[in-house]
Amino acid sequence: MQNEAGQNVDLYIPRKCSWTNRLIEAQDKASVQINVGTIDANTGLYTNAYKTYALSGYVRSKGESDMALTDLVRKQDDQHL
Repeated sequence: MQNEAGQNVDLYIPRKCSWTNRLIEAQDKASVQINVGTIDANTGLYTNAYKTYALSGYVRSKGESDMALTDLVRKQDDQHL
């Protein structure tokens, strides 16, 4: 919900898992949100930009979070090339 100035006034904004597109509930204490920085292809330096990925506790409990994050980052890199 937004006020007249266009600012979010909700107390809780739900997130979705980047891998499964499941809604991450407020009670999911095993979920994580990871920022992956982007680097310049020529210099190899951090560009002060990042992409945020959210992984649900379900993915982490199945032991697939490493594979999921790797695949998400590779797909993002392929889109920029």
